[in-house]
Amino acid sequence: MRLDTALDATPVIAILRASSAKHLIAVAETLRAAGIRAVEFTLTTPGVYEALAGFKADGIALGAGTVTTRQEARRAVEAGAGYLISPAVCLDVIAEARTLGVPVLPGAYTPTEVLTAWQAGAGLVKLFPAATGGVAHLKAIRAPLPAIGLVPTGGIGLDDAADYLDAGARAVGIGAPLIGDACETGDLDALRARADALIDRIRR
Repeated sequence: MRLDTALDATPVIAILRASSAKHLIAVAETLRAAGIRAVEFTLTTPGVYEALAGFKADGIALGAGTVTTRQEARRAVEAGAGYLISPAVCLDVIAEARTLGVPVLPGAYTPTEVLTAWQAGAGLVKLFPAATGGVAHLKAIRAPLPAIGLVPTGGIGLDDAADYLDAGARAVGIGAPLIGDACETGDLDALRARADALIDRIRR
């Protein structure tokens, strides 16, 4: 599934980060069943490339996160990632993503960083860390740069997501508040309940 199609369906990118890749696929499958259509496997997770390759991403947009080098970008796409996310404006990663033909979301915080990422070829920009400035910061960035799709990420809770979307975010990136310890323990029932609650709040 294309990332833009996934975000049209449910404007959430679920961020999966763990001490091992043991439960990544099961967590992603649970999120897909709940209606979340975009999932990010972070490259800081040991075994992540194997998990990317092993996940059958039907009906979901599967991406790689914490991508900081051209080599990581290439390896992640070869393993099955359909888009790339970085914690900063990594110009090499943006360039490599364009070469590979996949969307890239660089992390940026200031207007200069956001505009630099967009001008370098990013279709969307991850506003990171979002919680330090909150919804007010998102609005302040969007005012002079309304054409740039922003995906606030970092410190966004289940109760905050709708506020960011109402303020004009293209989507939100959510990690621990949604995933909890599911990637570590495999507790999928609690994960499904949180995912259902998040989607309900967004749709309401």
